Amino acid sequence: MRKQKGFSLIELLIVVAIILIIAAIAIPNLLRSRMAANESAAASTVRTLNTSEVSFSTSYPTVGYSNSLTEMGPNGVDCTVPANVNATHACLIDGVLGCGTPPCTKGAYVYSLAKAGAVANADYFIGASPVSAAGGNKRFCSLTDAVVKTDSKSPITTPPVVADCSNGGSMTALSN
Repeated sequence: MRKQKGFSLIELLIVVAIILIIAAIAIPNLLRSRMAANESAAASTVRTLNTSEVSFSTSYPTVGYSNSLTEMGPNGVDCTVPANVNATHACLIDGVLGCGTPPCTKGAYVYSLAKAGAVANADYFIGASPVSAAGGNKRFCSLTDAVVKTDSKSPITTPPVVADCSNGGSMTALSN
């Protein structure tokens, strides 16, 4: 009798079935981890925008706060040349976040910056919402008080507004 080399079809099917079972367990955990990372990055970006707004108002006291992400970004200039930096292109954030046509998408979130009150440059509002439901389950916002707030209002891809972020709104302060 001749000795058979290799694996039988049954053995190969069993190995494939085991791999599929492991994948079925691992993939949902991977997606949840990715969503949590996207949410963490969005909260961090909102904090960065708060810091950039304070830097902007300190650097340009006659202007106050920036009214757009474009003003805080490079806005098409070379940020390595100090003469290029001014209130219309402060170079405080990168070109992806300070895009030319807001709202700006960075990673899995869309970011916006607007004035929060009736007076321009006196108050600001930062909003962040996921591009799609697969990107995250939370929206984020912040006002001039620099408190990052969050919620999981449905539909999640609807950007937050000033009323949501204000005291008494639907969003609550983010806890560490």
